[in-house]
Amino acid sequence: MPSPKKATPKRSRSRSLGRSRSPARKPKRDSKAKESPSPSLSRSRGRPRGSSKSRKVPLTPKLVTTSTPVLRTTREVTPTRSSARLAAIKTDVEAMTSLTWKLGQQQTITTTNSKMETQTKHAPSTPADDIESNAFGGSFGTFIMIFFLPAVMFYVNFACQRGKCDIRKVPTLPRKLRAYIDLQSFLVVSGWFAFQAVLAMLPTGKLVDGQAIKGGKRLQYRCNGKFAFVITLLAFGIAFALKHPLIRYVPNNFFKLMTSSAVFSCLLSVFLAVKARNARPSSLSPYASGNFIFDFFMGRELNPRIGSFDLKFFCELRPGLIGWVVIDMCFVASSCWDKQTNYGLMLVTCMHMLYVMDSLWFEESILTTMDIVHDGFGFMLSFGDLAWVPFLYTLTARFLFENRQTMPTYCLVCIGLLNMVGYVIFRGSNSQKDAFRRNPYDPALAHLESMPTSAGKRLLLSGWWGLCRHPNYLGDLIMALAWSLSCGTGHIIPYFYPIYFLLLLIHRERRDSSLCRSKYGPAWTRYCDKVRYRIFPYIY
Repeated sequence: MPSPKKATPKRSRSRSLGRSRSPARKPKRDSKAKESPSPSLSRSRGRPRGSSKSRKVPLTPKLVTTSTPVLRTTREVTPTRSSARLAAIKTDVEAMTSLTWKLGQQQTITTTNSKMETQTKHAPSTPADDIESNAFGGSFGTFIMIFFLPAVMFYVNFACQRGKCDIRKVPTLPRKLRAYIDLQSFLVVSGWFAFQAVLAMLPTGKLVDGQAIKGGKRLQYRCNGKFAFVITLLAFGIAFALKHPLIRYVPNNFFKLMTSSAVFSCLLSVFLAVKARNARPSSLSPYASGNFIFDFFMGRELNPRIGSFDLKFFCELRPGLIGWVVIDMCFVASSCWDKQTNYGLMLVTCMHMLYVMDSLWFEESILTTMDIVHDGFGFMLSFGDLAWVPFLYTLTARFLFENRQTMPTYCLVCIGLLNMVGYVIFRGSNSQKDAFRRNPYDPALAHLESMPTSAGKRLLLSGWWGLCRHPNYLGDLIMALAWSLSCGTGHIIPYFYPIYFLLLLIHRERRDSSLCRSKYGPAWTRYCDKVRYRIFPYIY
């Protein structure tokens, strides 16, 4: 029989644990014995809360078994058990942290979906809605842009031709329509689009889930850009070896191909506008306003598809971006056939090819960009992808092909090194961002500082993203400057791309900042206080 002087624990016990006392000991009828049982234990056993009076229970083997947990709770924990428990607790904490992050992501998706459903029911506008509906000047601004963008593309290209490149002089434009477009050039553009579409639909490459859209659904994308690029290069190599006339056709009919691409992009925009009229509300872009002009420019449908073929994802990288490199290579091939060694043209083509290869090798990274996640697919992206990119980004290569520049070798080497500096910043910051977006709690990113937001996401405060809010823009601009420096400093038109790109990225950064401020609230203000510079560290 245990000694009567042995101290008993002073904590209250549940009724289930109270039954395990020895029958030889009579429970004391004091205030402690009348305490209510633990709610959690009582509820977990499925019994109602009642009187605390003790009841006689016969001694059975089951009672002996249930007394074991009591003995374990009073036993002193050894260091070995303590280490094992700490390891188990650490594992549980990591699992709970990851689960909390996933639940936060799901809550963010649910909140966003609720907001979008409310918008489709004509609810009162929010600050974010006002930002979206007033993008690019609203309906009036977008109406002007529909005509302004093609005019800029034609003016810049016509102002810079063989033997003359001066933006101050109004170029002399041909008066006959066949100087701008003909059936053959339109068929070449259409055939190029179809060729890249066939390559994109082949069952090669991996299927990648995109970002969650309305309803929490994630669309799948087939990422086989590397395959399409390699096949295109092989096809071009065969055409070059056979001296196919199509290679000469590109530089000789550059303006016809440009006009045909512009017309093709307009026809695609009309098709997208008609298709979006029957689109479900859950597939509409956040910019969808109901105004025909605004929706035609910005795109009413977020991810227009024909079956599983995503038109926006395809146009973002394939026909325009790969076409940009193919046009450059046509200039280089024609220069070689004319027995003219043009090192500046070769350098520019190599730098352009590196940029395009990076985009296709890291193709799935585009699934987290503003173009895919937020912007609809309308005239802005259609014209930009199919006409603006291949026929304005090739401006430096065409200038060097038609107006050969002599530059010392050391200058070309320095330009190449400058391009590599920009590429390292561009690729390093984008890879860091993509890895953090996939899993902010990845152990490989444990050295990075970040801050939480009310939207369930975290914002990077160190690494590349501690230098400025958009280090990828900084790397992009450095590369753009290197491309134009290959043309020398005697003309301003070859510098059109970095000047335009600077204005574009400043506008995009402002637009992105406004959206983030409405999304993250006070957390975005604290983030801006910590990361002060937008694009250029210590400057802007």
